[in-house]
Amino acid sequence: MKYARSQKGMSLLGWLVILAVVAFLASAAFKVIPHYLDYYSLEKAITSVETDKAAEVRSVPEFYSYVSKAMLINGIRDLNLDEAMDVKLENNEFRAHLKYERREPLVQNIDLVVKFDKEFRVRMP
Repeated sequence: MKYARSQKGMSLLGWLVILAVVAFLASAAFKVIPHYLDYYSLEKAITSVETDKAAEVRSVPEFYSYVSKAMLINGIRDLNLDEAMDVKLENNEFRAHLKYERREPLVQNIDLVVKFDKEFRVRMP
């Protein structure tokens, strides 16, 4: 019975392994989350073209200008909108195809890759 007392809890090595795994996952999350926040900001900017009556977006260049202003407001500076988004005007609605990928280095030659690919149908205001 005197051995049961010495076998309570985890060893120092066990705690170090758990700490290393938590640190690795936190590092990965802190590198990926900003890209998702930028994507959701872009998505909101694209869909708000329909509801923003003051903007009066009527053409494809005005659509690009509206979204690029929203990118500037939200601090998205490392994305080329002309390469990431393709906009067409068909039957009084914009068809915006947002497609891009972001790479974030994790450890030496291992990268985290997030791909965004979504098509939006936005009616003209």
